[in-house]
Amino acid sequence: MDSLTQSKLPIINIENLKPGTETWLLACQKVRHALEEYGCFMVVSDDVLSQDFKKEVYANMKTLFDLPTETKMKNASPKPFYGYVGPLRMHRPLYESMGIENATSLDNVERFAKLMWPPGNDQFSKTMHTYANLVSKLENLVRKMVFERYGVEKYHESFSESMTSVLKTNKYRLPKSDETNLGVKAHTDKAFFTILSQNQVNGLEVQIKDGEWMNVEFLPSSFVIMATDASMAWSNGRIKSPLHRVVMNGQEDRYSISLFSYKKGIIEIPEELVDEEHPPRFKPFDHFKFLEFYAKDPRYPDNRAIEAFCGN
Repeated sequence: MDSLTQSKLPIINIENLKPGTETWLLACQKVRHALEEYGCFMVVSDDVLSQDFKKEVYANMKTLFDLPTETKMKNASPKPFYGYVGPLRMHRPLYESMGIENATSLDNVERFAKLMWPPGNDQFSKTMHTYANLVSKLENLVRKMVFERYGVEKYHESFSESMTSVLKTNKYRLPKSDETNLGVKAHTDKAFFTILSQNQVNGLEVQIKDGEWMNVEFLPSSFVIMATDASMAWSNGRIKSPLHRVVMNGQEDRYSISLFSYKKGIIEIPEELVDEEHPPRFKPFDHFKFLEFYAKDPRYPDNRAIEAFCGN
């Protein structure tokens, strides 16, 4: 395994921000800088994820993943990576995940819960629905800050109206003595933004400059905001889509939750981000068709997939 650097992700305070104020503008500047330099940053918000609520969320997660495999496999979807993803002995023996599409709708979460626990699980549904709404607001806020900092805030409202999401619950079990400790191999995300939280077990590593890997230490009540291939393409290559992986070095199973946001329809580079110094690097593309392209031909786990799909 590559050596790890002791660098830390930027931590940006985005609580109680009011658009147009000096603190808002400074935070927008920090967000853009972090996404261009690292492709990700950390926010800490006890308002979004208090310690008591976090315990409740991850207790429900454990209950979910303790279900029999045949039950979890009922979580099926025609969209790639939305349904149950089980462990594969050669590629990801430690990892499994399940997705809840548009978990900001209580009906959708309850429909998922009835698949897992007929005739339902009210506590699970209410907890995950609340979590999804809190994190979706965070994703929308970060996206608004990015659009404003790039001078294209006039497009944000219409862009937001076409957004959808999937809430992915993830488990990484401890490796056996003869197994790899690689939970998920290095990859870039294909959504527009990823909002990630975890239980107390670290394991996320992000590749920074010069190919060095950084071990991300989550703070209490923290989230990692990660850019993706789609946001990189939208920004005409300004935003970095970072390689990241999960390595299991702890003594407990790791649970995490990722909110992946997607745009229904076409993503294109705003004309304001194209000039003589920055010619268009990507053609307009359908976000879900890109996801399908990657799922059918995952030769490129990194951002070369978007280059192959719609690069100029």
